Amino acid sequence: MSKLIENRYEFAYLFDVENGNPNGDPDAGNMPRVDPETNFGIVTDVCLKRKVRNYVQITKNLAKPYDIYVQEKAILSNKQGQAHASEDVKKAEGADKITKARDWMCKNFYDIRTFGAVMSLKENNCGQVRGAVQINFARSIEPIMPIEITITRMAVATEKEAKSQEGDNRTMGKKNIIPYGLYRAEGYISAHLAQQTGFNEDDLQLLWDALINMFDHDRSAARGKMIARALIVFKHDNALGNAPAHTLLERLKVNRESDGKPARAFSDYEVTLDESGMPKGVTILKLLWP
Repeated sequence: MSKLIENRYEFAYLFDVENGNPNGDPDAGNMPRVDPETNFGIVTDVCLKRKVRNYVQITKNLAKPYDIYVQEKAILSNKQGQAHASEDVKKAEGADKITKARDWMCKNFYDIRTFGAVMSLKENNCGQVRGAVQINFARSIEPIMPIEITITRMAVATEKEAKSQEGDNRTMGKKNIIPYGLYRAEGYISAHLAQQTGFNEDDLQLLWDALINMFDHDRSAARGKMIARALIVFKHDNALGNAPAHTLLERLKVNRESDGKPARAFSDYEVTLDESGMPKGVTILKLLWP
């Protein structure tokens, strides 16, 4: 494996959705998540991390050291049991056993090295670790307009249902979408936490690849058309960093080119990046730029 990362990073990420639901809220009938006070759209960090995990799973096929811990239908204690079945962990005792089990999990599971995990289950305890990569909730640039659309299906599920409808096999359903929304998420990568989890340069490149390409491998009728639009990275020349994160992230601005109509495309916005007067020791990487 490659060397551990030695630099601090911040990144800003833009993505949009057209006629879809980027992140349904189970507490609101699966309507798109919104801030109830402002009606700005929200996509949770958990949703974005799920898509990163799915991308890594299909590109690496769960081969170690790129296995995925938080996997659909996974039994976490069984995954932690793999660590306790390893020779180093079996030989250890007491607190050292948990430490070695945690290290084994970090070494073999990509999402634990990246995002961290709480693995302090009673069965096969592997402790817990804070990930090198942290991602904020994404928020839409403007308030969104969730729409509930009625749809029909020209079929029924059972013979009983067909008889009750007296020959009309149409059934009704609902679909929740937003016509268009542009979202912004921000993230932070710590070289110090990477020393604890083993997050390395190859892992970092895989993260960038996932953020750029993950929507192309996550298509569904419910999510509509989702596209990654920009990925801007601020790289510090050391682990501590050379400037406050917010002062760097605020250099990326998204402004509406208003014509009095609701936004319906990415071209309705202007994306700009202030690269003047950069703090010494900070480099801008335009990994995806419109």
